[in-house]
Amino acid sequence: MPVDLQSDRVVLQHPRGSSAEVLLYGATVISWKSGSTANPQPIERLFVSGKAALDGSKPVRGGIPVVFPCFGAPTHPDHAKLGQHGFARSENWTFDAIVMDNEAGVSVKLTLEPKTSISVKYEKPFQLTYVVTLAEHQLSTDLHVKNTGLSTSPPLEFQALFHNYIRANSSEVVVTPLKGLTYYDKTEPNEQLRTKVEERDLVDVKTFTDFVYQNAPGAYEVTSSTSKVGIRTKNFKDVVVWNPQQEGVKIGDMEDGGWEKYVCVEPGFVHGFVALPSGQTWVGQQVLTAKL
Repeated sequence: MPVDLQSDRVVLQHPRGSSAEVLLYGATVISWKSGSTANPQPIERLFVSGKAALDGSKPVRGGIPVVFPCFGAPTHPDHAKLGQHGFARSENWTFDAIVMDNEAGVSVKLTLEPKTSISVKYEKPFQLTYVVTLAEHQLSTDLHVKNTGLSTSPPLEFQALFHNYIRANSSEVVVTPLKGLTYYDKTEPNEQLRTKVEERDLVDVKTFTDFVYQNAPGAYEVTSSTSKVGIRTKNFKDVVVWNPQQEGVKIGDMEDGGWEKYVCVEPGFVHGFVALPSGQTWVGQQVLTAKL
């Protein structure tokens, strides 16, 4: 079956061999297997830690977690009661529908709306719709954010990001094109030293990297000797590049040496906030393409 709805996840299967798995918990994509035009044999393109919890007890360490309505520790007054990266990645979503099922691809829709576990810490009116689409060599994720407040309600202010863990050897992987962009270096202990300009043609993660690139181009390539993944985005003006390297030993659900197996390239709107008027919908999209 192209769409297999299980008790805790949705499995998508393309007729040409690619596949994807989406947990209902957090709407987290935990697997994307795809070949490329040059190498048609499907391989796993995402990293999930061997110590990751997949039972809904905590957010998944790996795959593609959905970050909403705040990135990192909350800074907006509306988000004061929320934890790191908000609540979307740690709530059970509802399977809504099969959007598409044909030779071009297979697509499903999940939804998340206010409920008691959310409203005790976040009172703003919203509706999230998440559409995951699998094609032969591509995976698309679309986050639709609707402000369901009354016409007299203030704008819904939020941040959003896709926390992609791209499987790659971190000692050799490079991310392009980021040269010339201003970025915020979260590894610097001194606030005065955190704002920088990227001077490298090829951005690597051989040392502890946690950079927030602002006003980024919206299209990137993640390249290593064994794979290449393109990332094309819409309405995500920023991109985060992260790998903890040896700092990863401090992460409880990171497998030993796990930081050697991935790079996080995370499109988002995280420098500032989207201000969405009542009744309107904002859509953030990414398309991942297996190029090697």
